[in-house]
Amino acid sequence: MPVHMQIQVRRVTCDQARLDRQAREILSAVGEAAAELGILLVGDQRMRSLNRHYRGKDRTTDVLAFAMREAPHASAGLLGDVVIALPTALRQAKEGGRSLDEELTVLLVHGILHLCGYDHERSEQEARRMQRRERMILRAIGSLPTRAQHAIGTRRR
Repeated sequence: MPVHMQIQVRRVTCDQARLDRQAREILSAVGEAAAELGILLVGDQRMRSLNRHYRGKDRTTDVLAFAMREAPHASAGLLGDVVIALPTALRQAKEGGRSLDEELTVLLVHGILHLCGYDHERSEQEARRMQRRERMILRAIGSLPTRAQHAIGTRRR
């Protein structure tokens, strides 16, 4: 299961090795242990541009997911890309009293679930289903501290 990570932010740093390990654990927890995943950590301006271009929302957001399995000519093993706005993640972590690593784990779980077909914007029922799955995965990988529980379901959309 290759995990490809690219960081386009210099002002905020994170533990890349930990994030890579977490990504692999999350992929295993969702039954995608053999899948290929891309992780891109960007600044707020880049995220705002991506959000505007792909979702029509002219603001930054914390995480976007780009599923590749439905794309024409996609590789069978390629799950997709998760893009995280690192400055936004840092702000949310501080606001919630969490570490940046905790916030990144929650955002990565959220993004990977989107790649697996979950969509909290579809309906309230689907949002609850996705939140339950997020908690279950965080527990399975041993990353559900009390402070991270609050992060689930409170992210800006």
